[in-house]
Amino acid sequence: MRPSVLELGGAGLLPVEPPVVLLGGLDIVRALGFARVPAIIASLERRTPAMASRYCTGTVALPPGAGREAMVDALVRAGRWLAAQYGAPVPLFYDNDDRLALVQDHRDALARHFALLLNEPTLADALLDKARFQALAESRGLPVPRRLAWETLAEEPEPVLVKPKTRLGWEHSAVREQLFGGAGKARVFDCGRSAYDDGLVRQLAAQLTFQEYVPGDDSAIWSFHGFAAPGGELLASFVGRKIRTYPALTGDSAYLRLAREPELERLGRDIVARLGLVGVFKMDFKRSPANGRFYLLEINTRFNLWHYLGAKNGVNLPRVAYDYLVHGRRPRPAQAGLVYRWLSFSYDRLACRELAAAGKLGALRWLWSLVQAPKVYAIFSWTDPAPFVRYWRGRLGRRLRRLWHSTAS
Repeated sequence: MRPSVLELGGAGLLPVEPPVVLLGGLDIVRALGFARVPAIIASLERRTPAMASRYCTGTVALPPGAGREAMVDALVRAGRWLAAQYGAPVPLFYDNDDRLALVQDHRDALARHFALLLNEPTLADALLDKARFQALAESRGLPVPRRLAWETLAEEPEPVLVKPKTRLGWEHSAVREQLFGGAGKARVFDCGRSAYDDGLVRQLAAQLTFQEYVPGDDSAIWSFHGFAAPGGELLASFVGRKIRTYPALTGDSAYLRLAREPELERLGRDIVARLGLVGVFKMDFKRSPANGRFYLLEINTRFNLWHYLGAKNGVNLPRVAYDYLVHGRRPRPAQAGLVYRWLSFSYDRLACRELAAAGKLGALRWLWSLVQAPKVYAIFSWTDPAPFVRYWRGRLGRRLRRLWHSTAS
Protein backbone atom coordinates (compact mmCIF):
# COMPACT_ATOMS: atom_id res chain seq x y z
CA MET A 1 0.00 0.00 0.00
CA ARG A 2 1.35 3.41 -0.97
CA PRO A 3 2.48 5.34 2.14
CA SER A 4 0.43 8.39 3.08
CA VAL A 5 3.45 10.71 2.84
CA LEU A 6 3.78 9.98 -0.89
CA GLU A 7 1.46 11.61 -3.41
CA LEU A 8 1.65 11.10 -7.16
CA GLY A 9 0.63 13.75 -9.66
CA GLY A 10 -1.73 13.48 -12.60
CA ALA A 11 -3.80 10.31 -12.45
CA GLY A 12 -1.84 9.04 -9.47
CA LEU A 13 0.16 6.64 -11.60
CA LEU A 14 3.83 5.83 -11.21
CA PRO A 15 6.12 7.01 -14.01
CA VAL A 16 7.52 4.28 -16.24
CA GLU A 17 11.13 5.18 -15.46
CA PRO A 18 12.34 5.07 -11.84
CA PRO A 19 12.03 8.59 -10.38
CA VAL A 20 14.51 10.64 -8.40
CA VAL A 21 13.36 11.59 -4.91
CA LEU A 22 14.61 15.16 -4.61
CA LEU A 23 15.32 17.08 -1.43
CA GLY A 24 15.65 20.21 -3.50
CA GLY A 25 14.18 22.82 -5.75
CA LEU A 26 13.42 24.07 -9.21
CA ASP A 27 16.85 24.18 -10.86
CA ILE A 28 17.39 20.45 -10.26
CA VAL A 29 13.83 19.56 -11.26
CA ARG A 30 14.30 21.31 -14.60
CA ALA A 31 17.71 19.73 -15.23
CA LEU A 32 16.11 16.33 -14.65
CA GLY A 33 13.18 17.34 -16.83
CA PHE A 34 15.49 18.10 -19.76
CA ALA A 35 16.58 14.46 -19.55
CA ARG A 36 13.00 13.20 -19.05
CA VAL A 37 13.86 11.84 -15.63
CA PRO A 38 10.83 11.86 -13.28
CA ALA A 39 11.24 13.84 -10.05
CA ILE A 40 9.37 13.38 -6.77
CA ILE A 41 9.98 16.37 -4.51
CA ALA A 42 10.38 15.80 -0.77
CA SER A 43 9.80 18.94 1.27
CA LEU A 44 8.66 20.35 4.59
CA GLU A 45 6.51 22.78 2.58
CA ARG A 46 3.37 21.73 0.77
CA ARG A 47 3.19 24.13 -2.19
CA THR A 48 6.65 25.13 -3.40
CA PRO A 49 7.21 26.62 -6.88
CA ALA A 50 9.12 23.47 -7.86
CA MET A 51 6.06 21.33 -7.11
CA ALA A 52 4.15 23.27 -9.77
CA SER A 53 6.70 22.32 -12.43
CA ARG A 54 5.57 20.18 -15.33
CA TYR A 55 8.55 17.95 -14.50
CA CYS A 56 7.41 17.19 -10.92
CA THR A 57 5.62 13.83 -10.87
CA GLY A 58 4.89 13.58 -7.15
CA THR A 59 5.68 14.76 -3.63
CA VAL A 60 6.83 13.36 -0.31
CA ALA A 61 5.37 15.30 2.62
CA LEU A 62 8.06 15.69 5.27
CA PRO A 63 6.68 16.52 8.74
CA PRO A 64 7.45 20.16 9.66
CA GLY A 65 8.76 20.79 13.16
CA ALA A 66 9.03 17.10 14.00
CA GLY A 67 12.81 16.71 13.91
CA ARG A 68 15.28 14.97 11.64
CA GLU A 69 14.32 11.43 12.67
CA ALA A 70 10.73 12.02 11.57
CA MET A 71 11.96 13.38 8.24
CA VAL A 72 14.14 10.32 7.72
CA ASP A 73 11.23 8.06 8.63
CA ALA A 74 9.05 9.71 5.97
CA LEU A 75 11.81 9.32 3.39
CA VAL A 76 12.36 5.68 4.34
CA ARG A 77 8.67 4.87 4.00
CA ALA A 78 8.53 6.47 0.56
CA GLY A 79 11.82 4.90 -0.53
CA ARG A 80 10.86 1.43 0.66
CA TRP A 81 7.60 1.53 -1.31
CA LEU A 82 9.21 2.93 -4.46
CA ALA A 83 12.01 0.35 -4.33
CA ALA A 84 9.39 -2.40 -4.12
CA GLN A 85 7.55 -1.02 -7.17
CA TYR A 86 10.67 -0.73 -9.35
CA GLY A 87 12.57 -3.72 -8.02
CA ALA A 88 15.57 -1.60 -6.96
CA PRO A 89 16.28 1.51 -4.88
CA VAL A 90 15.62 4.86 -6.57
CA PRO A 91 18.11 7.76 -6.35
CA LEU A 92 17.91 10.38 -3.60
CA PHE A 93 19.26 13.84 -4.55
CA TYR A 94 19.81 16.87 -2.24
CA ASP A 95 20.67 20.50 -2.92
CA ASN A 96 21.83 22.34 0.21
CA ASP A 97 24.07 21.71 3.21
CA ASP A 98 21.24 20.91 5.62
CA ARG A 99 19.78 18.30 3.28
CA LEU A 100 23.20 16.85 2.51
CA ALA A 101 23.97 16.62 6.24
CA LEU A 102 20.65 14.86 6.85
CA VAL A 103 21.46 12.23 4.22
CA GLN A 104 25.06 11.78 5.38
CA ASP A 105 24.13 11.51 9.06
CA HIS A 106 21.46 8.87 8.31
CA ARG A 107 23.20 7.12 5.45
CA ASP A 108 22.78 3.64 6.93
CA ALA A 109 18.99 3.92 7.15
CA LEU A 110 18.57 5.69 3.81
CA ALA A 111 21.00 3.54 1.81
CA ARG A 112 18.79 0.48 2.39
CA HIS A 113 16.04 2.08 0.31
CA PHE A 114 17.74 4.65 -1.94
CA ALA A 115 20.57 4.58 -4.48
CA LEU A 116 23.28 6.81 -2.99
CA LEU A 117 26.91 7.59 -3.73
CA LEU A 118 28.40 9.41 -0.74
CA ASN A 119 31.95 10.19 0.29
CA GLU A 120 33.36 8.24 3.21
CA PRO A 121 32.20 9.78 6.52
CA THR A 122 35.43 11.51 7.59
CA LEU A 123 35.83 13.27 4.24
CA ALA A 124 32.11 14.00 3.96
CA ASP A 125 32.01 15.68 7.37
CA ALA A 126 35.17 17.69 6.67
CA LEU A 127 33.67 19.10 3.49
CA LEU A 128 30.72 20.48 5.49
CA ASP A 129 32.94 22.18 8.09
CA LYS A 130 35.12 25.00 6.75
CA ALA A 131 37.71 24.78 9.54
CA ARG A 132 38.10 21.02 9.12
CA PHE A 133 38.24 21.42 5.35
CA GLN A 134 41.03 23.98 5.66
CA ALA A 135 43.10 21.54 7.74
CA LEU A 136 42.37 18.69 5.32
CA ALA A 137 43.28 20.79 2.28
CA GLU A 138 46.55 21.92 3.85
CA SER A 139 47.47 18.33 4.72
CA ARG A 140 46.86 17.25 1.08
CA GLY A 141 48.76 20.18 -0.39
CA LEU A 142 45.73 21.81 -2.01
CA PRO A 143 46.00 25.49 -3.04
CA VAL A 144 43.84 27.10 -0.35
CA PRO A 145 44.20 30.67 0.96
CA ARG A 146 46.32 31.10 4.07
CA ARG A 147 44.52 30.36 7.34
CA LEU A 148 44.53 33.08 10.01
CA ALA A 149 44.28 32.23 13.70
CA TRP A 150 42.03 34.29 15.97
CA GLU A 151 44.86 34.78 18.45
CA THR A 152 47.05 36.54 15.88
CA LEU A 153 44.33 37.98 13.64
CA ALA A 154 44.95 41.57 14.74
CA GLU A 155 48.51 41.38 13.39
CA GLU A 156 47.39 40.70 9.79
CA PRO A 157 47.97 43.88 7.72
CA GLU A 158 46.20 42.64 4.56
CA PRO A 159 42.46 42.22 3.86
CA VAL A 160 40.78 39.35 5.71
CA LEU A 161 37.89 37.09 4.66
CA VAL A 162 35.51 36.05 7.44
CA LYS A 163 33.39 32.94 6.78
CA PRO A 164 31.07 30.73 8.85
CA LYS A 165 32.47 27.37 9.92
CA THR A 166 29.33 25.72 8.57
CA ARG A 167 26.20 26.81 6.75
CA LEU A 168 23.87 24.43 8.55
CA GLY A 169 20.68 26.23 9.57
CA TRP A 170 22.05 29.11 7.53
CA GLU A 171 18.97 31.12 6.54
CA HIS A 172 18.19 32.32 10.07
CA SER A 173 21.66 32.05 11.64
CA ALA A 174 23.15 34.89 13.68
CA VAL A 175 26.19 34.99 11.39
CA ARG A 176 24.06 35.59 8.30
CA GLU A 177 21.43 37.85 9.84
CA GLN A 178 23.69 39.99 12.03
CA LEU A 179 27.30 39.87 10.82
CA PHE A 180 26.50 39.65 7.09
CA GLY A 181 23.37 41.82 7.20
CA GLY A 182 21.07 39.09 5.89
CA ALA A 183 22.86 38.71 2.53
CA GLY A 184 26.00 37.01 1.29
CA LYS A 185 28.18 34.12 2.40
CA ALA A 186 31.20 35.92 3.86
CA ARG A 187 32.52 39.37 4.74
CA VAL A 188 35.73 41.17 3.84
CA PHE A 189 37.57 43.39 6.33
CA ASP A 190 40.36 45.71 5.21
CA CYS A 191 42.81 44.19 7.71
CA GLY A 192 42.97 41.77 10.62
CA ARG A 193 42.67 44.53 13.21
CA SER A 194 39.36 45.70 11.71
CA ALA A 195 37.95 42.18 11.99
CA TYR A 196 39.38 41.59 15.45
CA ASP A 197 37.92 44.83 16.83
CA ASP A 198 34.46 44.30 15.34
CA GLY A 199 31.99 43.61 18.13
CA LEU A 200 29.92 41.07 16.18
CA VAL A 201 33.02 39.22 15.01
CA ARG A 202 34.21 38.94 18.61
CA GLN A 203 30.76 37.78 19.74
CA LEU A 204 30.49 35.13 17.00
CA ALA A 205 34.19 34.19 16.73
CA ALA A 206 33.61 30.56 17.74
CA GLN A 207 31.36 30.14 14.67
CA LEU A 208 33.80 31.74 12.22
CA THR A 209 36.94 30.99 10.24
CA PHE A 210 39.45 33.55 8.98
CA GLN A 211 41.54 33.54 5.80
CA GLU A 212 43.65 35.88 3.78
CA TYR A 213 41.42 37.56 1.21
CA VAL A 214 42.21 36.76 -2.41
CA PRO A 215 41.66 40.01 -4.37
CA GLY A 216 39.57 40.26 -7.50
CA ASP A 217 36.01 41.09 -8.54
CA ASP A 218 33.14 38.67 -9.18
CA SER A 219 34.57 37.63 -12.54
CA ALA A 220 37.59 36.18 -10.69
CA ILE A 221 35.31 33.56 -9.09
CA TRP A 222 35.40 30.25 -10.98
CA SER A 223 34.04 26.78 -10.29
CA PHE A 224 34.67 23.22 -11.41
CA HIS A 225 31.66 20.89 -11.45
CA GLY A 226 31.56 17.16 -11.98
CA PHE A 227 30.44 13.66 -11.08
CA ALA A 228 33.03 11.06 -10.07
CA ALA A 229 32.74 7.29 -9.79
CA PRO A 230 34.74 5.39 -7.16
CA GLY A 231 38.42 5.16 -7.98
CA GLY A 232 38.76 8.75 -9.14
CA GLU A 233 36.98 8.23 -12.46
CA LEU A 234 35.52 11.57 -13.55
CA LEU A 235 32.44 10.83 -15.66
CA ALA A 236 31.53 14.37 -16.69
CA SER A 237 32.45 17.94 -15.83
CA PHE A 238 32.22 21.59 -16.80
CA VAL A 239 33.74 24.92 -15.72
CA GLY A 240 31.68 27.87 -14.49
CA ARG A 241 32.47 31.54 -14.03
CA LYS A 242 30.49 34.18 -12.19
CA ILE A 243 29.55 37.43 -13.86
CA ARG A 244 27.86 39.07 -10.88
CA THR A 245 26.89 38.19 -7.31
CA TYR A 246 24.89 40.02 -4.67
CA PRO A 247 26.42 41.36 -2.54
CA ALA A 248 29.52 41.80 -4.70
CA LEU A 249 32.56 39.59 -3.96
CA THR A 250 30.94 37.41 -1.27
CA GLY A 251 27.30 37.07 -2.25
CA ASP A 252 24.79 34.73 -3.85
CA SER A 253 24.83 33.99 -7.56
CA ALA A 254 23.11 36.62 -9.70
CA TYR A 255 24.43 36.10 -13.24
CA LEU A 256 26.45 33.06 -14.36
CA ARG A 257 28.09 31.60 -17.43
CA LEU A 258 30.11 28.57 -18.40
CA ALA A 259 33.72 28.86 -19.55
CA ARG A 260 36.70 26.89 -20.78
CA GLU A 261 39.88 26.91 -18.76
CA PRO A 262 42.20 23.89 -19.22
CA GLU A 263 44.37 24.83 -16.25
CA LEU A 264 41.38 24.79 -13.91
CA GLU A 265 40.14 21.50 -15.38
CA ARG A 266 43.52 19.89 -14.71
CA LEU A 267 43.57 21.26 -11.17
CA GLY A 268 40.02 20.05 -10.51
CA ARG A 269 40.80 16.55 -11.75
CA ASP A 270 43.91 16.47 -9.58
CA ILE A 271 41.89 17.45 -6.49
CA VAL A 272 39.33 14.72 -7.22
CA ALA A 273 42.16 12.18 -7.27
CA ARG A 274 43.94 13.52 -4.18
CA LEU A 275 40.82 13.54 -2.03
CA GLY A 276 39.17 10.46 -3.52
CA LEU A 277 35.94 12.35 -4.16
CA VAL A 278 32.89 10.41 -5.34
CA GLY A 279 29.51 11.53 -6.57
CA VAL A 280 28.51 15.04 -7.51
CA PHE A 281 30.70 17.97 -6.50
CA LYS A 282 31.38 21.68 -7.02
CA MET A 283 34.78 23.24 -6.32
CA ASP A 284 34.83 27.02 -5.87
CA PHE A 285 38.00 28.89 -6.83
CA LYS A 286 39.20 32.46 -7.00
CA ARG A 287 41.89 33.49 -9.46
CA SER A 288 44.29 36.06 -8.08
CA PRO A 289 44.97 38.95 -10.47
CA ALA A 290 48.37 39.34 -8.80
CA ASN A 291 49.83 35.94 -9.74
CA GLY A 292 47.18 34.24 -11.90
CA ARG A 293 46.90 31.29 -9.49
CA PHE A 294 43.64 29.55 -8.68
CA TYR A 295 42.91 29.33 -4.94
CA LEU A 296 40.46 26.67 -3.75
CA LEU A 297 37.77 28.22 -1.53
CA GLU A 298 35.51 25.25 -0.79
CA ILE A 299 34.08 21.98 -2.12
CA ASN A 300 30.36 21.19 -2.01
CA THR A 301 29.18 17.64 -2.64
CA ARG A 302 25.54 18.26 -3.50
CA PHE A 303 23.38 19.23 -6.43
CA ASN A 304 23.03 22.95 -7.14
CA LEU A 305 21.65 25.65 -9.43
CA TRP A 306 24.65 25.41 -11.80
CA HIS A 307 23.33 22.03 -12.95
CA TYR A 308 20.39 23.71 -14.70
CA LEU A 309 22.83 25.86 -16.69
CA GLY A 310 25.12 22.91 -17.38
CA ALA A 311 22.19 20.82 -18.62
CA LYS A 312 21.02 23.59 -20.94
CA ASN A 313 24.56 23.77 -22.35
CA GLY A 314 24.81 20.03 -22.94
CA VAL A 315 26.39 18.51 -19.80
CA ASN A 316 23.59 17.33 -17.52
CA LEU A 317 25.21 16.18 -14.26
CA PRO A 318 21.92 15.14 -12.60
CA ARG A 319 21.32 12.88 -15.61
CA VAL A 320 24.88 11.51 -15.38
CA ALA A 321 24.30 10.74 -11.70
CA TYR A 322 20.92 9.13 -12.44
CA ASP A 323 22.25 6.89 -15.22
CA TYR A 324 25.17 5.76 -13.08
CA LEU A 325 23.09 5.06 -9.97
CA VAL A 326 20.13 3.41 -11.73
CA HIS A 327 21.66 1.74 -14.77
CA GLY A 328 25.41 1.69 -14.08
CA ARG A 329 25.91 3.61 -17.33
CA ARG A 330 28.69 6.06 -18.09
CA PRO A 331 28.10 8.99 -20.45
CA ARG A 332 29.80 9.58 -23.75
CA PRO A 333 32.52 12.25 -23.53
CA ALA A 334 30.99 15.70 -23.97
CA GLN A 335 32.11 19.30 -23.72
CA ALA A 336 29.67 21.86 -22.40
CA GLY A 337 28.62 24.64 -24.73
CA LEU A 338 29.02 28.30 -23.86
CA VAL A 339 25.78 29.60 -25.35
CA TYR A 340 23.36 29.95 -22.44
CA ARG A 341 23.72 31.91 -19.21
CA TRP A 342 21.81 31.69 -15.91
CA LEU A 343 20.13 34.73 -14.38
CA SER A 344 18.41 35.51 -11.10
CA PHE A 345 16.74 38.77 -12.07
CA SER A 346 15.95 39.73 -8.47
CA TYR A 347 19.55 39.30 -7.30
CA ASP A 348 21.03 40.84 -10.45
CA ARG A 349 18.87 43.93 -10.11
CA LEU A 350 20.27 44.39 -6.59
CA ALA A 351 23.78 43.72 -7.87
CA CYS A 352 23.35 46.39 -10.55
CA ARG A 353 22.11 48.89 -7.96
CA GLU A 354 25.09 48.14 -5.70
CA LEU A 355 27.62 48.44 -8.53
CA ALA A 356 25.97 51.61 -9.85
CA ALA A 357 26.24 53.23 -6.42
CA ALA A 358 29.96 52.45 -6.48
CA GLY A 359 30.32 53.91 -9.97
CA LYS A 360 31.26 50.53 -11.47
CA LEU A 361 28.23 49.73 -13.66
CA GLY A 362 25.70 51.91 -15.43
CA ALA A 363 22.19 50.99 -16.53
CA LEU A 364 23.10 50.72 -20.22
CA ARG A 365 26.09 48.46 -19.55
CA TRP A 366 23.93 46.31 -17.28
CA LEU A 367 21.23 45.94 -19.94
CA TRP A 368 23.84 45.21 -22.60
CA SER A 369 25.29 42.42 -20.43
CA LEU A 370 21.82 40.85 -20.24
CA VAL A 371 21.08 40.85 -23.97
CA GLN A 372 24.42 39.37 -25.05
CA ALA A 373 23.33 35.74 -24.65
CA PRO A 374 20.19 33.58 -24.34
CA LYS A 375 19.41 32.65 -20.76
CA VAL A 376 17.75 30.28 -18.36
CA TYR A 377 16.27 31.85 -15.25
CA ALA A 378 16.09 31.11 -11.56
CA ILE A 379 12.28 30.85 -11.65
CA PHE A 380 10.84 31.92 -15.00
CA SER A 381 10.65 29.59 -18.00
CA TRP A 382 8.56 29.91 -21.16
CA THR A 383 8.20 26.13 -21.34
CA ASP A 384 7.52 25.63 -17.61
CA PRO A 385 5.57 28.73 -16.47
CA ALA A 386 3.59 27.35 -13.52
CA PRO A 387 6.39 27.72 -10.91
CA PHE A 388 6.70 31.43 -11.81
CA VAL A 389 2.95 31.90 -11.39
CA ARG A 390 2.95 30.08 -8.04
CA TYR A 391 5.95 32.08 -6.82
CA TRP A 392 4.36 35.45 -7.55
CA ARG A 393 0.94 34.37 -6.34
CA GLY A 394 2.58 33.46 -3.03
CA ARG A 395 4.46 36.77 -2.82
CA LEU A 396 1.37 38.84 -3.63
CA GLY A 397 -0.70 36.84 -1.15
CA ARG A 398 1.81 37.50 1.63
CA ARG A 399 1.90 41.22 0.80
CA LEU A 400 -1.88 41.47 0.83
CA ARG A 401 -2.05 39.68 4.18
CA ARG A 402 0.53 42.06 5.67
CA LEU A 403 -1.40 45.03 4.29
CA TRP A 404 -4.65 43.67 5.72
CA HIS A 405 -3.13 43.13 9.16
CA SER A 406 -1.54 46.60 9.18
CA THR A 407 -4.81 48.33 8.26
CA ALA A 408 -6.84 46.17 10.66
CA SER A 409 -4.60 47.09 13.58
